[in-house]
Amino acid sequence: MSEYIEHGRQGRSVGLTEKLFYTFAEPPGQLILESTARLGPITLAYEMVGEINSAGDNVILVCHALTGDSHMAGCYHHDDPRPGWWDSMIGPGKGIDTDRYCVICANILGGCMGSTGPSSINPATGKPYGLAFPVVTIGDMVKAQRALLDHLGVRSLLAVIGGSLGGMQALEWSVRYPELVRSCVALATTSHHSALAIAFNEIGRQAVMSDPNFNKGDYYSGPRPDLGLALARMIGHVTYLSDEAMRQKFGRRLQDRQDFSFNFDADFQVESYLRYQGSKFVQRFDANSYLYITKAADYYDLRQQHGHGSELEGFAGAKAKYLVVSFTSDWLYPTYQSRGLVKALKKNGLDVSFCEIEAQCGHDAFLLPNPRLSGLIGGFLARVSEEG
Repeated sequence: MSEYIEHGRQGRSVGLTEKLFYTFAEPPGQLILESTARLGPITLAYEMVGEINSAGDNVILVCHALTGDSHMAGCYHHDDPRPGWWDSMIGPGKGIDTDRYCVICANILGGCMGSTGPSSINPATGKPYGLAFPVVTIGDMVKAQRALLDHLGVRSLLAVIGGSLGGMQALEWSVRYPELVRSCVALATTSHHSALAIAFNEIGRQAVMSDPNFNKGDYYSGPRPDLGLALARMIGHVTYLSDEAMRQKFGRRLQDRQDFSFNFDADFQVESYLRYQGSKFVQRFDANSYLYITKAADYYDLRQQHGHGSELEGFAGAKAKYLVVSFTSDWLYPTYQSRGLVKALKKNGLDVSFCEIEAQCGHDAFLLPNPRLSGLIGGFLARVSEEG
């Protein structure tokens, strides 16, 4: 298990963790979705590290990004080669200190890592839902997370934290359940997708649906649309990086050759890297889930959801303290979008802190080890905890 030094303290791994499950919304008590469709039963996969204190006021909900899952920290077994996706941030002595806080992360509704989604069995047919699965929204995901927390006996959240799609969930939590959320940490995110973000998601969806194996989403008993999903991942991965990151990592360096092949092999290192990312992705992710989750992200608009077309009105009922963080090289959710959030929050008289972090690695910067980000989050949580 890797260890690192942060502000004079030694951060440690949380050690072995376990994927847990909660099933609810059994018929006739299905969850009513924003589309008015009814869905149930619903299973959420989740992970929980740290202990809830006697006052029950130290619980943090971490929300994952588009292709993440509930496995946020630690490892599932001793020889696990891959720790949780935010292992650098969550653990004893780390930015989100599990010696002080109880941290929960759930795989989102519509996902494919243990939570109910289009690859799950439809009880009405005994077969995977496929495209019969109802379209879900960020709000639906948050409602399902609320049901999980109710089950766990959590009545108050010290913080909801998320980046990218997870940041949308965190913002939604803060305005949908203001009485439960004491603080919100929104990283590399936005209150609504720009036309550019929607365009890239649509290209990815079209890549999936154009695959000859897509079969209108009913591919579970045969060959899967791996080529389309791999292409979608390649497209998406480019948006998570930056020009400078790609220049430093790849430049125009060739892959395992001294000269051009003069065919359509992967001549350049960047070509080989993207192909690898695509092939690796199809081994762990469901193509239909990719469609549903990207559509939920595109549909989300806090301005319309909780206001009348403005961020100012969207945050009118919020009560939380906020930490908003952007990254200089993030061109998917650029800093001006975070500044818009901060302006609306301040106009509502809310306690808000903002930081733009210098980073060359693009949108994915929030996922990578960063002592400054760890210090910001750790200091913010300590302040919220002390102020009560």
